[in-house]
Amino acid sequence: MVDRFANFARVAGVLVAMTLAGCASTREADRIPEAPRLLPFTYGRASFGSFNGGVRAILEDRDGSFWFGSHLEGVCRVDGGRIRHFTRADGLGDDQIRSIQEAPDGSIWFDTGSGVSSFEVGRIMRRADGGLRSIAPWTLDPGDLWFKADEANGFPEPGVLRLREGRLDFLAFPATPLRRDGALHDVTGFARGAGGRLWIATYEAVFGFDGSSVAVIDGERMGLRGGEGVPHVRCVFEDSRGRVWIGNNGVGVVVVDGDATYGLAPLAGEGDALLRMGAPLAASVAADSDESLQRVFSIGEDRDGDIWFGTIDGGAWRYDGRVLRQFTAEDGLTTPHVMSIYRDRDGVLWLGGNGVFRFDGRRFERVH
Repeated sequence: MVDRFANFARVAGVLVAMTLAGCASTREADRIPEAPRLLPFTYGRASFGSFNGGVRAILEDRDGSFWFGSHLEGVCRVDGGRIRHFTRADGLGDDQIRSIQEAPDGSIWFDTGSGVSSFEVGRIMRRADGGLRSIAPWTLDPGDLWFKADEANGFPEPGVLRLREGRLDFLAFPATPLRRDGALHDVTGFARGAGGRLWIATYEAVFGFDGSSVAVIDGERMGLRGGEGVPHVRCVFEDSRGRVWIGNNGVGVVVVDGDATYGLAPLAGEGDALLRMGAPLAASVAADSDESLQRVFSIGEDRDGDIWFGTIDGGAWRYDGRVLRQFTAEDGLTTPHVMSIYRDRDGVLWLGGNGVFRFDGRRFERVH
């Protein structure tokens, strides 16, 4: 009996010790901090001018990881709670990330301030920095990725880079008004439209390529008047209805809908504003007001078909087909600069600026 009691006591002691150890482990686990949520970006101002650093490119890849590209400080990959930061020291061509795209084979590609880089087999590789000299013919394929290529970066003439099946080719701009003497050929953005049409934004004009013909949208086609006829295009977007939205730095938004062209340019402080339809866009309207819809650097569409505009100094704006609404710090969007608009695979809207923000249908939550 004594032996049985002693054995029971020993077993009970072990169980109590294990229980206490488990409780201690639980308390230790409770004290472990959450995975870091801050991206290692400082959002400091550039050494030139007043353009603010921040997140200007967002991508969710096929594995569910998110990529965030900075205006000045490289790119981050967020995989669950793990954040990896890549800069020039890791092989990027430049720490300015203008766009992030995923190729059909799952590799990730970056349009940087100095050429093209990629992320493959777990590492960054610099792929092109002006060294391509051969000029390929203009053709279009659904799997193509497109990148900026200008004379300032060492390319032979104004044009773009096309990635197809792992091969980068240089394509010179076709003989259109974009090639006239003195035109600003620098590419500022790309967009794909219905039927696969490619839209290319340059400072002075936008052109679309459908695989066989080129459509040109210049200042005259945008409805800019007289001496105000030179746009400063920063982005282009084709919505689900086939309308082409063009964002300008200084002259607001131009909408091209078939043969019609409209301007979208509310004054600062108006709040919700009706879309002004049917009249040529006057570049002078509120052009000096930083808190208006004049400096548009990104455009996107949410799952409800509403169109969003990201501005410098004016936060974000949403057009629901009837009115415009501005989103600012009162709506959780605590950055005045919105340089990227992205809809993920679940249809959730993300904005990038001085931080990364996710929209819940009513307000913005700062995620990183």
